Amino acid sequence: MSTNSDSTTAQYPDQLADQLEALHERVETLESDLDAKDERIEALERDRDRLAERTADLEDRVKYLEDETAGLATAALNKASANKDRVTELQSRELEKGAHLRTETVDEHAVDVADGRLEQITKDDGKQYFRLPEQADPLDRGEVSLAYGDLLPIQQLAQMDDDMRRASTNALPTRLAAKLWQARADPSVGDNPWETGCKDIQEYLKASDLRHWIRRQEPGISKSYAKKLVSRVIDAILDLSKHRVAIRKRTERKNGLEYTERRLVIPEDVEIPGETTGDE
Repeated sequence: MSTNSDSTTAQYPDQLADQLEALHERVETLESDLDAKDERIEALERDRDRLAERTADLEDRVKYLEDETAGLATAALNKASANKDRVTELQSRELEKGAHLRTETVDEHAVDVADGRLEQITKDDGKQYFRLPEQADPLDRGEVSLAYGDLLPIQQLAQMDDDMRRASTNALPTRLAAKLWQARADPSVGDNPWETGCKDIQEYLKASDLRHWIRRQEPGISKSYAKKLVSRVIDAILDLSKHRVAIRKRTERKNGLEYTERRLVIPEDVEIPGETTGDE
């Protein structure tokens, strides 16, 4: 019995020694891992510090560039403003000397001329110019074909595009009257319902043809509404043309039956700004 006890006691120190050795190796491994982590943390901290320095440098650079850009932009704006002032002053002087300047190059609200009045004109080159009222071009560059203020209201509206007409008036008959005049005066528009007259009439338009033309311009409207619009368009064109256009009734014959139809007519001897009459 004592022999077994002695054997167990002899083996116990060896087990403790093995466990101690294993623990010692484990501690060394953990310490090695800890050292590696410490080195990794130090490396990350160095990287962080470098990034922080780089970020600070970039922020300083951005601030410098922003300040420089703002300075350049301010200088450019000041220069542009000064150039505009110089150009405006030169244009004002030239206008007062009688020059005709293209409208696209002139800020009509900036130039400083006597009474603040400018006149918009069209020359024989088809382009728009500004001048002081009634001032002839001292360089004699093209004849003035028509001043905008001399146009009839119907002609002024006819020169506008659809968007400008809508902005100028909400009345559909007025817009149609302007478009009808535009079709007459500008061959490029197309769909011109006007007919060439004879004897004492330059051109004319039947009320029935006007009704069909209205329906082509305003798709979707009914025949009855188009018929009502005919009278309103006629009234509008009479008013806007300052009665350069007249209404005449004529007896027509269709399918053996006679009926009276209204016609819009432009008399041969009527004076229309910018147009040549037959007598001329």
